[in-house]
Amino acid sequence: MTKEFGVVPGPIKPKCNMNHFEIIATSSLDSFVRIWELQSGEKRQTIEAGPVDVWSVMFTPDSKYIISGSHAGKINWFNVETGKLHQSYDTRGKFTLSIACSPDMKFVASGAMDGIINVFDIATGKLVHTLEGHALPVRSLCFSQNSQLLLTASDDGQIKIYDVQHAQLAGTVSGHGSWVLSVSVSPDNTRFVSGSSDRTVKIWDMKAKQCLHTFTDHTDQVWSVCFNGDGEHIASVSDDRSINVYSCPL
Repeated sequence: MTKEFGVVPGPIKPKCNMNHFEIIATSSLDSFVRIWELQSGEKRQTIEAGPVDVWSVMFTPDSKYIISGSHAGKINWFNVETGKLHQSYDTRGKFTLSIACSPDMKFVASGAMDGIINVFDIATGKLVHTLEGHALPVRSLCFSQNSQLLLTASDDGQIKIYDVQHAQLAGTVSGHGSWVLSVSVSPDNTRFVSGSSDRTVKIWDMKAKQCLHTFTDHTDQVWSVCFNGDGEHIASVSDDRSINVYSCPL
């Protein structure tokens, strides 16, 4: 029996002005990444991404590659069509809990168990920034849609906002009562949403760095949050076995 630890949809070109998805990818504690046909539920590809458990997985913005992060600290890129390893980044042994790729595909960021954030240049594969603002594990990373900011969520209860190009801290927000497990930026870059083990979902104003609204419907920790394509709705996933969809307050 395996435990699928992460799941992400793979976008294809939109038809009729709608967002369609044909595949999803899952990461697992058995060290494999799997690609599935969304409509049929059939497995398309099995990729050995180990040798240890794979904690995070995502598609690149162009949908050509899958990026995974693992206990071993390697960030691996796999070709979606062939399943073959395309390139690999070395985090110097950091237990990688979270990964993010900038929308302009210039940077990949990884969050580690020890609170360290590494930022790699995609073109060269080199480590360009090491960010040390968190004291505890970094559970989630997210770039702004313009690729200028990197948001990080940590067990220290804080969300930090970094200027990616200059590796400078642009702001810190606090308000959750426990670990911050997930963070996501709105499509227009004006807001971001966070989920926490304190069972709440919070919406924040990016410029003012203040909480705009708190949802308290979940009865257990919230592991994942995200905006939909137009930024009008938010989805959250919790250990209470529910998926909630909220209208985003103005």
